[in-house]
Amino acid sequence: MTTLSARERMLGRLRAAAPAPSPSTAELDRRIDSHFEARRHGTPGVAELVASMQAALEASHAEVWCADEAAWPALLASELSNAGVKRLLLDPASKAGAALAAALPAHVVATGYDRPIEQWKTELFDTVDAGFTVARSGIAATGTLIVVPDAGSPRTVSLVPPLHVALVHASTLHEDLHMAARTERWRDGMPTNLVMISGPSKTSDIQQTLAYGAHGPRRLWVVIVNDAGGKEMAR
Repeated sequence: MTTLSARERMLGRLRAAAPAPSPSTAELDRRIDSHFEARRHGTPGVAELVASMQAALEASHAEVWCADEAAWPALLASELSNAGVKRLLLDPASKAGAALAAALPAHVVATGYDRPIEQWKTELFDTVDAGFTVARSGIAATGTLIVVPDAGSPRTVSLVPPLHVALVHASTLHEDLHMAARTERWRDGMPTNLVMISGPSKTSDIQQTLAYGAHGPRRLWVVIVNDAGGKEMAR
């Protein structure tokens, strides 16, 4: 028997085999939903999700504050000033970006991402101290920010500056990844670039020695905004 005839016989058997029936997409969704729902114990409230989100982020070496809608711009402006930030990259056309820019002291300059990176790469890498983004939502179980970059706040804003400052609203927190995907209906169309951030950038060598900032920001600040009503959250 030649190698070629053996190959042909093998392929013939595969073609002749009856294909196994495939479950429908709806049935697969039902099975996945049932699996995750069986693992959950009740429905956590907003305060519980916030506490879980904060604990997971801090375990990953992020710095976290909780504030209401009126207080967060002044809080962040003060922290940025105290940290010695002189130039902050943000989207001034967004509601949150405009609010933060208005709260900044005079010695902290708000800069918009308004040029192709080729025109100011050196300036961006050498002079911008921090980047500010607003997360679309968050995953409380893992302390993960879900960020969808756009033209005013591209991926560079959360990747290049040594400090990444993120805002996430308590009303957008999900219990886990499955709940995020189902609630936001990711199956109906994923964005071109969906970024998940869980703590500052870190890596380790063969001896498992952690190093921060090798592939992105060395520090991550997160403000969880209490926009869901109820008692004010404290840090």
